Amino acid sequence: MKDIAPPLQMPLRLPSTVMRLRRMGAAFPTRLSFLRTLMRALAADDVNVTRSVWNMDAAGFGHAVYTLRFDGYDYALVAVSTDLPPEMRTDRVIATAWDTAYVLYDGIPDKAEVDRIVATAPKQEAARFTARDLVLSRANKSVRLFDHVTEALKAGRQPDPQKIRDTGYLMRTTAVYGNGKFGIADRGHIADRPGMGGPFMAEMLTVWLIRGFTHDLAEHVGGGTLSREAKRHLGIGNSTGLGMAPFLVNHPLLLDAWMSVRETAIARVRAIERLDEDQIGRIYELVIRAAQYLAEWNVPDQIAADRIETMRREWPVFAATLTPEVLSAEQPIHQIITQSAQWSVDTQELIAALMLEPFGELIDGLTDCMATPFVPELDPTMPCADLKVLIDTDWNWACDVDYDAPAECAQFWYVSEDKLEPRLGQRHNEPGAELETPLDIGRQVKALASDLTGDATPVGQFLAQHPQHRAATRRVQSLARHPYGEIRDNLIGEKCLPIDILRCKLAFFGAGKFDPKSDRWTRITLAQGAPLFDELDNADDWWLPVASI
Repeated sequence: MKDIAPPLQMPLRLPSTVMRLRRMGAAFPTRLSFLRTLMRALAADDVNVTRSVWNMDAAGFGHAVYTLRFDGYDYALVAVSTDLPPEMRTDRVIATAWDTAYVLYDGIPDKAEVDRIVATAPKQEAARFTARDLVLSRANKSVRLFDHVTEALKAGRQPDPQKIRDTGYLMRTTAVYGNGKFGIADRGHIADRPGMGGPFMAEMLTVWLIRGFTHDLAEHVGGGTLSREAKRHLGIGNSTGLGMAPFLVNHPLLLDAWMSVRETAIARVRAIERLDEDQIGRIYELVIRAAQYLAEWNVPDQIAADRIETMRREWPVFAATLTPEVLSAEQPIHQIITQSAQWSVDTQELIAALMLEPFGELIDGLTDCMATPFVPELDPTMPCADLKVLIDTDWNWACDVDYDAPAECAQFWYVSEDKLEPRLGQRHNEPGAELETPLDIGRQVKALASDLTGDATPVGQFLAQHPQHRAATRRVQSLARHPYGEIRDNLIGEKCLPIDILRCKLAFFGAGKFDPKSDRWTRITLAQGAPLFDELDNADDWWLPVASI
């Protein structure tokens, strides 16, 4: 059998460039994002979603069940809608009640199982679940838009398109729990199933089903039918805070897999020798779409608003450089991405994301590498001299910092006692630094380097005398083979903005319309523009969705 040559690719962008907080905080969703990957898989399997139970009163309180068969396995979303007093509605983690609660169930639940979920799902953390429950979630209404939509339908008209554009969702989730929390199934239970092996596939399936439920609920309460255009533009909102930030720090090899796949995709499209007419036309279409997306993206946060405004100014200037001569030249995408260095980091990352979009056949298969079987490992036989070389090669960004300077150790990470959620404290102004969790990776590696001998002493022998350096040693050794696994910034310095970590992860989910509420939490929109339940035959053209209503 003849060997098939791997696709050509340019060198990958350097980790020292890519893995900085500011650039990570400029990430955009791409066709490699988890929601896009899921939609393609659902479409390939010709999945049909059925609303098998609809037990709702006129006000929209009750429960519903949606079922589907995906790659040989049955799944069901049980959705519970309750009457929530306005004073109890909050997106904060301290909430104890929500407008709606959900469970993604493994199989088709019988009445007894539905009754169990209806009784327990609204309690969320206060209840316990079973291994048949794959994902647990809850969501609150965007009250003004939900009420506007239902009132419009009651009056026999469609809702105001501008109001839909301004918000973009009828409800926003405040948690989408997976992987064993509160008794639900561990990821290992489904990781080997077709369609579920990629990162967060069960959670993304849950979000997409919830989004469809919000459409059905609004139509039920309003007694009318929303236009398809309106429903496509109504995604599902999400409020995400510090609880998500440590994930990328605590899962460096998974982060390496995600970033390596994205960077490999960019390297592949940069190596394309020539573009055909259809590809050139597609790029022009996406440039116009991105301009409209930027025009519709309005946020109150001043830092984010300024960055969006910069992109708005730069985008038409960039677009003007995409002449037929440029796009018809050799290696045009390589030249475009190289030249993008003249623009802001945000515009650079938007350009890189756009240039992936027309080339699914070349890069979509890379998503099979988004999950990783690897775990960090410590090699006790490595000579200390070799370990020192690894630090000298890749960790200057950490070792050049003076962690005794007040500004470089200004913050500390800890876990709250009441909700067991990650938090960020101010070291010089708040108590609790003695309870710090070890996200100070740079400081740990510098401390290791200062004690490390440069001789042939085995690492195991060194650690017997310096056991406090075990975690840092394992990390340095492991990441020598996984160069995109480390955020190359001081995570306890005063300049660390957790919002950058959040945006990087959420962009891989497929999130858009980032709306920061501080440097520690943000609202986003998921599945905006995604196909509806009966539109999976057109599953893959919704990058940076813009309003068509």
